Amino acid sequence: MKKGCVVVGYGGMGGWHTRHILEAGAVDLLGIYDIKEERCKLAEENGIHAYASFEEVLADPRVDFITIATPNEWHKPLAIQALRAGKNVISEKPVTLSSADLTEICNVANECGKLFTAHQNRRWDCDYQMTRTAYHSGKLGKITSVESRYHGSRGIPGDWRGKKEHGGGMIYDWGIHLIDQMLGIIDDKKLLSVYCRCDHITNDEVDDGFKLDLYFEDDITARIEVGTTNFISLPRFYITGVNGTGIVNDWRDECRLVLCRSWEDKDVAPVVTSAGFTKTMAPRDEKTTREEFISRPEVDVHDFYRNFADAIDGKATQIVTHKQLMRSMKIMEAAFESDAKRAPVDFEDIETEPRTI
Repeated sequence: MKKGCVVVGYGGMGGWHTRHILEAGAVDLLGIYDIKEERCKLAEENGIHAYASFEEVLADPRVDFITIATPNEWHKPLAIQALRAGKNVISEKPVTLSSADLTEICNVANECGKLFTAHQNRRWDCDYQMTRTAYHSGKLGKITSVESRYHGSRGIPGDWRGKKEHGGGMIYDWGIHLIDQMLGIIDDKKLLSVYCRCDHITNDEVDDGFKLDLYFEDDITARIEVGTTNFISLPRFYITGVNGTGIVNDWRDECRLVLCRSWEDKDVAPVVTSAGFTKTMAPRDEKTTREEFISRPEVDVHDFYRNFADAIDGKATQIVTHKQLMRSMKIMEAAFESDAKRAPVDFEDIETEPRTI
């Protein structure tokens, strides 16, 4: 029998969840609940039942789990109330605004014997999956750096995302996704320190962009960057190794690898600049390099809900674990601390976990 689900919050992400639940067919969408009457009315117009109250949702024995798609500050109280009512819980990201709050939720979930996780849907992004493949392929040689970024030019959306009290800002909004992806790529190294600088170009209350550097053992550096005033975007992913470089220019592209055939190039032609010539920066040719591509993989984001339904029945292990959620949350806290101090901060890393996708 399919698991019954209710989506709490019928805004942008709530609408996304209802559509994908219906498309996946892995669980039954029993309805939604929203504190705004107009959202409930819209759901009914779309053929989706709207509960009259959150208490009615929790009292419905058909509800196996809820998906919380509200502004960030409501995630913790709604999750704890639902867990104590015997419901399993999926929360939108960021799951909470502090590691202390996350610890409290996880403790309640464990005490109640219920599942709790966060919706890290961007683990199914093709650009991430291809970069992860490049990192682990061995073709680039010893990895030296991985860069991940999203650039836009419209500032922060004019809703709760621009308000500190609601957990707004780009670190909470996009940073949590890119941090989770980076930890999925560099999943074999310990994180040693964090350095972050936040932007306040169009918003003084919360960050409207940031540059976050993660320093891993084995001299690997990761750069995570989000910008909302960038009218020309830099590559989505850029990965370097001793023997090659990989690039994904855009989320719609394949991953291009340029690999070294030979370090020696006796016939290198110097580059002539206005200030003279240089052999150091002379480009390579097909004699000493070769090119190949990592194709876009077949992925299905609906696997998130399929996995959670199976995990409730004990048929699978949930994909996004408490330990993974805590690691990402602590990195965000370290990022805010680093920005406030204008200095790198040491990071007490927890044990990494292998990713299942």
